[in-house]
Parts: sequence; structure tokens; C-alpha cells
Amino acid sequence: MASLSISSSSTIIDSRAPPPRQTSASASSPSCVSLPPQPIQSQNRAVKATAYCRKIARNVVTRATTDVEAPATTTTEVDSTELPEIVKTAQAAWEKVDDKYAIGSLAFAGVVALWGSAGLISAIDKLPLVPGVLELVGIGYTGWFAYQNLVFKPDREVLFQKVKDTYKDILGSS
Repeated sequence: MASLSISSSSTIIDSRAPPPRQTSASASSPSCVSLPPQPIQSQNRAVKATAYCRKIARNVVTRATTDVEAPATTTTEVDSTELPEIVKTAQAAWEKVDDKYAIGSLAFAGVVALWGSAGLISAIDKLPLVPGVLELVGIGYTGWFAYQNLVFKPDREVLFQKVKDTYKDILGSS
């Protein structure tokens, strides 16, 4: 029987020679071939990385805890940075609200409902036939709506008037 041997062309890894190989006593007996041992990782690299990370952390803590005097700013610089108009409008509307707790609760409930409905839609989308059927229903309804409300001019004008009336009902006549 022939003996199987593995030779390696690289002999130096991390400046260390590989350990000497054990040879079998008889060449005719089958021997178990094993891979060479893994090279020992350099401990020096890990120590350097740890020391560097500690140095960075020390610098961050030092910068965060030192008292730095802010440069003197004039009042013209502070006045020149104004909030956008929409932020001012939102702040004014929030100040007019009497029951802020109820508004916050409704906002939280809306976020939870949005999250739950997204999960429900995702679960329905994973069912085998339902997404295709719902897509066909959507295409059919879109075609029907376009034919009923958008194709002919009188129907289109009625639709636009309904949209304007709804807009006035929601926002009030202004």
C-alpha cells in the first residue's frame, strides 16, 4: 500500500517554524493523515488593539468631562437662526391644545395600529394565492373607478367638486 503525505510550501508563519512531523515506523502500514496544526495567533496584536481602544475611550471621557468655554456669541447670530414656518405653526397649534395627554395617547395608538397593520399585511402577503387575488381586485377596482369618475367630463367635474367639499369640511372654510 502507498502512503499519503501532505507537504506544505510555507514553512514560516508568525516567525515560527512548524512543529516536526511524526513519521510512521512502517511505510507499508496505512497511517492516518492529519492537517498541520493552526498557527498560534499573535497575542501582541490583541494587546495593541486593546490598548488603542482604551486610549480612545480615555480621550472621549477627557473631552466629555473637561470644561470648555463657549465662544462669545452676539445676539445677532442667535436672532438670525429662525425656525421654519411649519415648526412655528406646529408649536402654536400644540400650545392651543387643552388635553395634551389625550393627543399623545392617540398618537401612540396610531403608531401601534400602523405597526400592527403592517404586520397583518406582511402575513397576508406570505399566503400563497391571496396576494395575486388582491392584486387583481385592485386592478379591477381602479379600472372601474377610472371609468365611472374620470373618463367623461361631467363625471370628472362632480368628482372634483366632491374632493373640494370634503377638503373644506375637514379644514373648514378659509
